[in-house]
Amino acid sequence: MTTLIDGIGELTTNTEELGVLRDAALILEDERVRWVGESSRAPAADHRIDVDGRAVLPGWVDSHTHLVFAGDRTTEFGARMSGMPYSAGGIQTTVEATRAASDEILTATLDRLREEALRQGTTCLETKTGYGLTVADEKRCAALAAEVADEVTFLGAHIVPRGISADDYLDLVCGPMLEAVAEHVGWIDVFCETGAFDAEQSARVLEAGRAHGLGLRVHGNQLGPGPGVQLAVRHAAASVDHCTHLTDADVEALAASGTVATLLPACDLSTRQPLAPARRLIDAGARIALATNTNPGSSYTTSMAFCVATAVLQMRLSVEEAIWAATAGGALALGRDLTADGAVGVLRPGARADLHVLDAPSAVHLAYRPGVPLTWAVWCRGVPR
Repeated sequence: MTTLIDGIGELTTNTEELGVLRDAALILEDERVRWVGESSRAPAADHRIDVDGRAVLPGWVDSHTHLVFAGDRTTEFGARMSGMPYSAGGIQTTVEATRAASDEILTATLDRLREEALRQGTTCLETKTGYGLTVADEKRCAALAAEVADEVTFLGAHIVPRGISADDYLDLVCGPMLEAVAEHVGWIDVFCETGAFDAEQSARVLEAGRAHGLGLRVHGNQLGPGPGVQLAVRHAAASVDHCTHLTDADVEALAASGTVATLLPACDLSTRQPLAPARRLIDAGARIALATNTNPGSSYTTSMAFCVATAVLQMRLSVEEAIWAATAGGALALGRDLTADGAVGVLRPGARADLHVLDAPSAVHLAYRPGVPLTWAVWCRGVPR
């Protein structure tokens, strides 16, 4: 069964060979894009859908979220808006609520947020554990996440929970906890930050993950300058996330590496941190991604469009750069090959049929009309949602 998506006013493909096409069309077959090109040259298909001059881009690839949680942290948010500084300690509040919640409650939140993101054009999504912090709770969070997300990351090394020393907890994270979650996850992550784990402790976590065949990710340089970026580059991590406070040496290291700098502007705004230096990173030659960091404490949004608008209006990216970071950049941060069969973040023959249709003639409207819901239609794996 083939479907012709016709009448596309502007088609963002994220490929060098196709670029941005006008008066374009594409054909979907099962879960893949079969053909892309000018509307006048489109082959015949079983069905035709005319989008009437609207813009089409790849579905958002949200490469950093924390969707497995329970509880509410609005009091903490209100205090922060009144001047209290953000610290990693607030995570413990969510840990306690998550441990107390049933599987049904956690699944309901996962499903609700995944559906909310999908309605806004997010067709590929990563999420993490990290609010259980016991062997049993991390295992169940990983198993629940694997039912919903495209990619699941083990973040047992989120913080040191109450009642245990850091060394004893790391023995647990790198041993029984890692063994328990391994079948459900593809990645391991560590919060390398003051109030969480130092460079030596973080390296231990990454090395344990690599020994289990997991991909590597790092939370780093969020609350101040620190070793996270250098650690991520040294261990060839796919991504280092936050990157709010970077030295010249950090930027140079990222530019010379394959590690993607994943920027989380909604989190920066919610914690009243400076926005990450996106322009500086791109100008240096580093690859960046944009992600929501959906979580109840520091970034309770699923809106990739908000992140894109912020990147353009406040982080000095062009619309094209911001869209690439929120689609292809996110795919690279998840270790996805943009040229592979079934690739996400791009629209070309063979790519996964993930489309985001805007109720606007061009993608510029994402920043030109900030805060306005512009999603007109979404296809995920070739299925209209």
